[in-house]
Amino acid sequence: MILMFVPIAIVIDVSEKINKILQNNVPTEEVLWYYLDFTIYFANMLFPIFLFISVIWFTSKLANNTEIVAILSSGISYLRFLRPYIIGSSIISVFALVMGMFIVPEASLGYNEFKFKYLKRKEVRESQNVYKQISKDEFIYVSNFNYQNNTGYNFSYEKFNENNELEEKINASRIVYIDSLDIYSLYNFEQRKVGEFDDIIEKNNKTDMTFDFEIDDLTPTIYAAETMQLRELNKFIERERMRGSSNISSYLVVKYKKYSVPVSAFILTIIAVAVSSTKRRGGMGVNLALGIAIAFSYIFFDKIFGTLAEASSINPLLAVWLPNVLFGILAIYLLRNAKR
Repeated sequence: MILMFVPIAIVIDVSEKINKILQNNVPTEEVLWYYLDFTIYFANMLFPIFLFISVIWFTSKLANNTEIVAILSSGISYLRFLRPYIIGSSIISVFALVMGMFIVPEASLGYNEFKFKYLKRKEVRESQNVYKQISKDEFIYVSNFNYQNNTGYNFSYEKFNENNELEEKINASRIVYIDSLDIYSLYNFEQRKVGEFDDIIEKNNKTDMTFDFEIDDLTPTIYAAETMQLRELNKFIERERMRGSSNISSYLVVKYKKYSVPVSAFILTIIAVAVSSTKRRGGMGVNLALGIAIAFSYIFFDKIFGTLAEASSINPLLAVWLPNVLFGILAIYLLRNAKR
């Protein structure tokens, strides 16, 4: 199923992007690497559905040929008949778990970086009202930051002492990151160092400085969490939580899905067997139609709860696992009816 659907997805993607690829003179080698990353990214994203359809297709052929009736009539129990499916889905789920932890993040990085480098580079990427805690006692703020020219406006830097008292404050109307020198140029610069009896104030039209924050702290990529392995992702989430990031829920959804997707493959396999193991009037088409309806219902619930977790106060762990719980209950119900 993957070998059948992925080439179709690649053809559709090429037809949509070929003009921009030619206009930007993208090297052939980079295009090939992009589509390798695209294949891994796309297959991982939809592999539970591909597995689901594959099981329905295979089991429906057995049912239409009256093979399942012969197996069960020989005295083999339904659970024994189900065992190869469980073993197979378990092996595939472990493989998917390893892929999601180590291989897919690299593919996601290449996939997204290619899009931003060659396909979306004319689009302006901005962040507005960025307020970050970059360490235990340091805070930064920009009213907006343009990633295209590495320029931020209304920059503010504050440092506090152990007693939570302001120790130093820097203001600038504009801050520009110089990538080649790894420094920041501050325009209309004003620095205030708070003293015990009086403050030391320094003003300049332009000052070059270094800070302990990275450029992505001012405009974090929306796909950052997808490109990290589990250990790196955990550290990233802790750092962003300490900085007061508003995207913590999105990062947690990515983290929990690394575990939930393999489990969903296991659940969907059981549903697929239960749905397609009975010979129906209409043949394989009816089983496929029913199975695809269930598969898209799962995708619908998964997307809805994931979006709710990112945009509201719903617990990300609950949002990610609730579709698996609901369809796990459905799997048990369908399995009991199939055994009868």
